[in-house]
Amino acid sequence: MLLGFKTQLILNNKQRTLIAKHAGTARDAFNWGLALTKEILDHNKNNLKDKIKFPTAIELHKWLVAIRKVDKPWYYEVSKCAPQYALRQLREAWDRCFKKVSGVPNFKKKGKHDSFTLDGSIKIVDSYKIQVPVIGVVKTYERLPQIDKIKNVTISRQAERWFISFKIETEELTNSNTSVIGVDLGVKSLAVLSTGEVIDGAKSYRQAQDRLAKLQREVSRKVKGSNNRAKSIVKLAKAHARVANIRKDTLHKLTSYLSKNHALVGIEDLNVSGMLANRKLAKAIADMGFYEFRRQLEYKCKIYGSQLIVIDRWFASSKTCSNCGCVKESLSLAERTYHCGECNFSIDRDLNAAINIERYAASSVVSASGWSASEGSS
Repeated sequence: MLLGFKTQLILNNKQRTLIAKHAGTARDAFNWGLALTKEILDHNKNNLKDKIKFPTAIELHKWLVAIRKVDKPWYYEVSKCAPQYALRQLREAWDRCFKKVSGVPNFKKKGKHDSFTLDGSIKIVDSYKIQVPVIGVVKTYERLPQIDKIKNVTISRQAERWFISFKIETEELTNSNTSVIGVDLGVKSLAVLSTGEVIDGAKSYRQAQDRLAKLQREVSRKVKGSNNRAKSIVKLAKAHARVANIRKDTLHKLTSYLSKNHALVGIEDLNVSGMLANRKLAKAIADMGFYEFRRQLEYKCKIYGSQLIVIDRWFASSKTCSNCGCVKESLSLAERTYHCGECNFSIDRDLNAAINIERYAASSVVSASGWSASEGSS
């Protein structure tokens, strides 16, 4: 299976300048193509009899060479791959828009999500060096995987730090565990496991929100276009990056533990976008990173040979008694202890939900080796 690898680059001034030029060229090509395609759509909307065919990525690049590069000689200072991939990504964005998977593409801004993709003569020189076209040999902070062929690499910026990423082929591991575990995600605690273990969330945004607000005020008070404003923007971006990295670190540790040590992991299919509509809980929910948790767990279960069971969001995990199976008609968010009126059983609300998720996941799966998943549950 293909697995993404990403690490930070160590750059000298010349390389940093070249990388910034590549990112700027890719952004310029994307914005030029977006403006042109929007004009074509507007023309076709107003002229039903004289429509222009919507261009492919290859056609856009031909037009770019014939029109854009004449007025922009600095295009020739960078690899041709940067604008090519930018236009390919633009076409993919329009395809998603036409299929109503996402909205209309937006113009890219300088310094925000800067990135570009290169292919060609790419090879790993040694454990901490990789050669890329035009830019040359660049150093990395982390040890690189020793692979023979890399199809392409993407270089992106995050708070004045540049990262390189590419895909590598890995083999799926065999998971010898037979245990089953249920995970109930929450706001008070990041996760409550069916074993009774409680995992606290990093809550990095809550801890840093005062500093973030202060840095945001500093940016707003600076004169637009000034060097001081640019410095303040970098400080703010670094603070936001630190918040995101702390959150990701917590999620990586939890998802690695779950996927490595259990054959079957059960979670609920949470409606995260719907949950974020609750203005009272939106900030706390976003601070936990539920979407990132599921994304990491999905690919890590494939790597380590475990199985992820995503339970239907309408399953009443919190309202169902884990002792007798009785389902309550209503359960308010303020009730943190589940009390069953039928069997007089009391248990922590989140632990009760985690146990129900584990049993539901175990009952829906039978291993290929012949053992029932429910036999391995705790």
